[in-house]
Amino acid sequence: MFVQKVWDWKEEYGGKINNQFRRFGISVDWERFAFTLDEQRSTGVKEAFVRMYDKGLIYRATRLVNWSCALKTAISDLEVEHIELDGPTWLAVPGHDPKKKYEFGLLHHFTYKIKGTDEYIEVATTRLETMLGDVAVAVHPEDPRYAHLVGKELEHPFVKDRHMVIITDDVLVKMEFGTGAVKITPAHDPNDYACGKRHDLPKINVFDENGKINHNGGDQFLGQARFDARVNIANALDALGQLKGTTKNPMRLGRCSKSNDIIEPFLKPQWYVDCKDMAARSVAAVRNKELLLVPESHEKTWFHWLENIQDWCISRQLWWGHRIPAYLVTIPGKIDHPDTNNSEHWVCGRDEAEAIATAAKKFGVDASAVTVSQDDDVLDTWFSSGLFPFSTMGWPNEEEQDMKAFFPGDLLETGHDILFFWVARMVMMSLELTDKLPFHTVFLHTMVRDEEGAKMSKSKGNVIDPLEVMDSCELETLL
Repeated sequence: MFVQKVWDWKEEYGGKINNQFRRFGISVDWERFAFTLDEQRSTGVKEAFVRMYDKGLIYRATRLVNWSCALKTAISDLEVEHIELDGPTWLAVPGHDPKKKYEFGLLHHFTYKIKGTDEYIEVATTRLETMLGDVAVAVHPEDPRYAHLVGKELEHPFVKDRHMVIITDDVLVKMEFGTGAVKITPAHDPNDYACGKRHDLPKINVFDENGKINHNGGDQFLGQARFDARVNIANALDALGQLKGTTKNPMRLGRCSKSNDIIEPFLKPQWYVDCKDMAARSVAAVRNKELLLVPESHEKTWFHWLENIQDWCISRQLWWGHRIPAYLVTIPGKIDHPDTNNSEHWVCGRDEAEAIATAAKKFGVDASAVTVSQDDDVLDTWFSSGLFPFSTMGWPNEEEQDMKAFFPGDLLETGHDILFFWVARMVMMSLELTDKLPFHTVFLHTMVRDEEGAKMSKSKGNVIDPLEVMDSCELETLL
């Protein structure tokens, strides 16, 4: 029922776009009209995933992702918009009381008590709610102020059974910054995560996927939305005499470009693509002028992104999309309770039968002993979009007439705003899966923007229906 409703939505709104194209008089081969979720494109997506997985380019790992609590999915770095705060700033946050605003751009200073003593150590944070997941306080190994405290245990004011110690770390801690003592929350901060790996610290996630405090954060704040919890934790620390005040803190705040939610670093097992070799080949193609970017000024952006590329998180927790062709394995007596975090318990397959056969071979058992369940996550839409130049031509069937006649193409014309979102991924995936560039020239046009200079976006609602203009609507309607 749900899937049918989505298809109905697609037919209605996708049909509108199609009609706009036809009204414009766009000269394309309408007999080859296709859709990214049709059978042929879905076959190509599964084939690409399996081939890249078999090469070791796709793997599963538990890492911090950019989590949108409003959308309840991971999003890419490129879908995070950063706003600059000069200091204390009040903002509304999706998922919270719409009548409330919450203060950002502040450092909260508070103390932890040294267990068994009357001594305290002071730390500061812009994200007070994450203190519920603190597992340590780090100081610099050469800081004489704290030398006598290294290795001492701390008392967590709200999670009484939490084991916390004072450690030394010369990478994260700067003696001259703040108090020279840093709270460590490996499950909710990228720098703390790295510190936690260096010191083998536990990673304690204190939020659920909606951004509410879970059981790991203690009973006192259980179920509270994260920024309500921030306020309540400050009040509770103040009542204990452990809140030492606040100071102005200019900062960059990451927000979801689609929902305006405040991004939450969230520890979650996801599927990733190792992009290093593909990116290097894509850089070389532009440097060698095998691939031309027009205007050439965009080459600088191309090199910056691809030479600093991170592994690509391709998992999305959405309701509609290409379902990831990976399967969790159960084998009585071998894997009775499969662990979604354990990559060894997963296999890949173009369908369930292939996944079962792969698992039987991998674990040395008869196929009749194997049960598999497919991952509920779907692929980032840019994964399937990256296959566009050849999946539209019948790939993976290399003998398809269109593949022979029309791939590779000649010219791609698109907006410069999706140079990395789409163009770079088409180039990388074409080189990886076909060993060919998808086109030899990319013409990047400028953007039509709204009256405030913002990019036009359906999600922002600042767009114009071109048919209203073509049909001579009244100015009032257009405005």
